[in-house]
Amino acid sequence: MPDLFVGLAGIERVLLSIAFVFIAAAVSRWQSSDLEKDLAIATVRSFIQLIAIGYVLELVFEMNVPVFTVAILLVMITIGGRTSGNRAKQTPNGALVAFLAIGIGSGLTIALLVVLGVFDFVPKDIIPIGGMIVGTSMTTATLVITRLSSDFYDQRGLIESKLALGATSRQASLTQFQRAITGAMTPIIDTTKTVGLIKLPGAMTGMILAGASPLEAVQLQIIVMYMLVGAATFTGLIAAWLTYRQFFSPAHQLVLES
Repeated sequence: MPDLFVGLAGIERVLLSIAFVFIAAAVSRWQSSDLEKDLAIATVRSFIQLIAIGYVLELVFEMNVPVFTVAILLVMITIGGRTSGNRAKQTPNGALVAFLAIGIGSGLTIALLVVLGVFDFVPKDIIPIGGMIVGTSMTTATLVITRLSSDFYDQRGLIESKLALGATSRQASLTQFQRAITGAMTPIIDTTKTVGLIKLPGAMTGMILAGASPLEAVQLQIIVMYMLVGAATFTGLIAAWLTYRQFFSPAHQLVLES
């Protein structure tokens, strides 16, 4: 097994970085925000999870077996679907909606990247890229599902009035549908607009710190940004459509739990 912590660039710097967590916890304690427990759990979990996945990926990269690559992607999608589904309490079949939206959106994006020849289907390319895609898809799905579900409950009277006047379920809920997608897509669109001006994104920063030239890092970052926009768009549309379907009967009646 390789040593994940090498010299000063390793364990010492990791331990020093934990100081920021202690500072955040101290500020939380001082302001009575009660975040200390969550910060501690998040810090310990992230440390264990990242170390574990580091060893797993090292093994998978060495073996280079496609079925293991697919298995890891499925695990990512499943966890993402469960996490997003836990937020969709108001949505019937919320966990299934989240899983399908993330799975289809992520799968379509990864498939296009491979078919178009942007990346080869090898673990060292697909797993890191897949992780970014699934993460973005999860965030988008959560925002769309929760916003659309909330709007259906909050604006029930408005939607039912439109239905009573002869509108179809699609027509009656079009405004809510559009708002949910717009709200979910706005953060990634704004990030894409300002990339390179406000911040240097993770992929680019990582490559520069690893010794790559800035122009090589820029090339990869452009690919990453555009693929994440695509993943968010696919997932957002799928999540909105699936969520919308949960709230209307075949007879175009709004169905809400009391």
